[in-house]
Amino acid sequence: MTQENSTFNNKKYTLAPIVLFVYNRPNHTKQTLEALKNNVLANKSELFIYSDAAKFEIDQINVFKVREYIRSIHGFKNITIIEREKNWGLANSIIDGVTKIVNEYGKIIVLEDDIVTSPYFLKFMNEALEIYKMEKKVWHISGWNYPIDTDGLDDVFFYRFMNCWGWATWEDRWKHFEKNTDKALAEFTKEAIYRFNLDGAKNFWKQVLENHKNKINTWAIFWYITIFKKNGLCLNPSQTFVVNIGNDSSGIHSSKTNIFTGNLCLSENIKYVYHISENKLALEKITDFYKINIFTRILRKIKSLIN
Repeated sequence: MTQENSTFNNKKYTLAPIVLFVYNRPNHTKQTLEALKNNVLANKSELFIYSDAAKFEIDQINVFKVREYIRSIHGFKNITIIEREKNWGLANSIIDGVTKIVNEYGKIIVLEDDIVTSPYFLKFMNEALEIYKMEKKVWHISGWNYPIDTDGLDDVFFYRFMNCWGWATWEDRWKHFEKNTDKALAEFTKEAIYRFNLDGAKNFWKQVLENHKNKINTWAIFWYITIFKKNGLCLNPSQTFVVNIGNDSSGIHSSKTNIFTGNLCLSENIKYVYHISENKLALEKITDFYKINIFTRILRKIKSLIN
């Protein structure tokens, strides 16, 4: 463990390790790493890259291309590459990798191979990890936010939902992570599911049911469950520090869309908030985002049926 120090408000703190999960998308991986190494603090940061093995023979060439590329990169304090000898699948690989690294370092910044970051992403994540480390109600730091109107919002806000497109947490929070669909189905009331679904704006609970039926195998919804059950909050930037370039149907659980894409935050100085409570205005804007897009999709479907 060789964590580098940085300074915020004249106080020194150690930088969190970055953990990147890659698979079979060489072009996405290259864009992700090129943006990441252009970050302030990249050259002082430890980078761990987990490369999953091919699940199918057709994936082997691209897995090889990804591994060939990641072996050539530089621009970080230290790079450790973990090449899986068999296919773990994204969920299992993330759960295993995050657990190992966060247990060793006490905190962690996590990315997947389709997340392009602002040059100030690492600065924001590290500062937030330092500022809120003793605020036990804060469980998760997100680098992404919806492309919403930010009028009336501070630079950052808290709310209940967990976004996983570039995120960070601490060991003492992550240790509570549990993937157990039977337990979730038994414990959640209708009222809890309504709140879990952002007061009915988006059916996130569907992912729990699909995991239970083995239709999908994901991890992030269970991190949200963990946080939700503990009445935890997640810190979000009002303007996103990341763009997900994987919404082109190339990912395992992604479809083609651009509704989640916003302009990258290029501000180096963020004003943090110290009143730890859910921001009702931000929640309202995000629930409206989902309601508007559901309505738009319905109109498009009706239009296509008429045509």
